[in-house]
Amino acid sequence: MFCAVAPAGLAASPEAPLIWAFGDSLSAGYGLPPEAGFTTKLETALRRAGIAATVRNGGVAGDTAAQARARLRWGLRGLGATPDLVIVELGANDMLRGLPVAQAQANLDAILTELRARRIPVLLAGMRAAPNLGPDYGRAFDALYPALAKAHGVPRYPFFLEGVAGNRALLQADGMHPNARGVDIVVGRILPSVRSALARRPSH
Repeated sequence: MFCAVAPAGLAASPEAPLIWAFGDSLSAGYGLPPEAGFTTKLETALRRAGIAATVRNGGVAGDTAAQARARLRWGLRGLGATPDLVIVELGANDMLRGLPVAQAQANLDAILTELRARRIPVLLAGMRAAPNLGPDYGRAFDALYPALAKAHGVPRYPFFLEGVAGNRALLQADGMHPNARGVDIVVGRILPSVRSALARRPSH
């Protein structure tokens, strides 16, 4: 599912930005053919909007924030060019496994710190805790994304699955991953935030 390698010599530019969706199964398009996944549909939506973007898939199904942190530098090298924007979409697997919120926050903080050191713009995509984990866990988990966005000065899209979560008609049989219709909604809702993040990035 991980498809991050780009041809050597690829040059990102303001006119043809390179976007890397760095995340888990939601970015990777789990359970869907490639043409129906998040990255392909986001690229199509951007191009329809007049932005000649290339969106690379940096999603690995099942990844926690710690696992993503471990592969971040390798993944950036594999792109073949410095991305104009990284969409960081992580934390859902930490939450589903009930891992300590502080652990997820520390790993996401390290990812954002690395990207900031490389002067790579970020759009942080938030998640929300499932209600069965209890109110204390839920409050702590939901608060980590605003805190990280503020600490690193990056834009935040509050909830990656906004408009899709909990709607069986928009989800696959597992009740967690969006189906093709669900991906359309995810893309349509996050698109203004992606465009805004691209617009605010420093020129090369």
